[in-house]
Amino acid sequence: MKNPKTQQGRHITDFDLPPGYELAGKYQIISKLGSGWEGEVYKIREMRTGIDRAAKLFFPQRNIGNRTAKRYAKKLHKLRHCSILIQYHTEELIRYRKVPVTVLVSEYVEGELLSDFLKRHPGHRLQPFEALHLLHSLTKGMEEIHLHNEYHGDLHLDNIIVRRFGLAFDLKLIDLFHWEGSKSENRQTDICFLIRVFYDTLGGARHYQRHPEAVKYICSGLKQSIILKKFRTMTQLRKHLETMEW
Repeated sequence: MKNPKTQQGRHITDFDLPPGYELAGKYQIISKLGSGWEGEVYKIREMRTGIDRAAKLFFPQRNIGNRTAKRYAKKLHKLRHCSILIQYHTEELIRYRKVPVTVLVSEYVEGELLSDFLKRHPGHRLQPFEALHLLHSLTKGMEEIHLHNEYHGDLHLDNIIVRRFGLAFDLKLIDLFHWEGSKSENRQTDICFLIRVFYDTLGGARHYQRHPEAVKYICSGLKQSIILKKFRTMTQLRKHLETMEW
């Protein structure tokens, strides 16, 4: 039986590393970017090159046997040619309060979360035509992932980074889920989550009734069975967006 004190010592709920803190003798903390169930993400700088990277530190209790970090790294590597995903670089192992902690280092992406991007717009929402361009960019990116027989699993406003926008959107996705295996149900969930993002960027339930019929056809009242009857794959959704009448 494991010592309860040892188990308690391995349970970390936050790192809160200050700017200037050194990681693995190679990187310096610039700022904290966010946190989640698995750990925390920081903007870091390579001390020898001055190149900015991103580092995800995994809470030990969420990464037993390093399985979570390993699956995450392998999935990013498998999908390294998908333009909508960040590029994985390397793994480091540090000690925090005498506890081993896995750190995954990836590219750092300039931009802002879609949730913050919306706050700068009137009514904290996009107009339908602009939202359709956003949806198209997301769909094309997600289609690449699905064609590799993989999925994202956690699409929402705080997992999408807007790098640039105009007629089209330049986007990056973060925080992939990585359950064992990849099933069609996972990819269908991505489709429903993606349409929920579209619905939310338009202002949600408050504005739904005033949207054009073309928008309502896609949103389908957020009823999963109806959405999946219309769009069984991400490719079908992409083709619909590219041929729809407006």
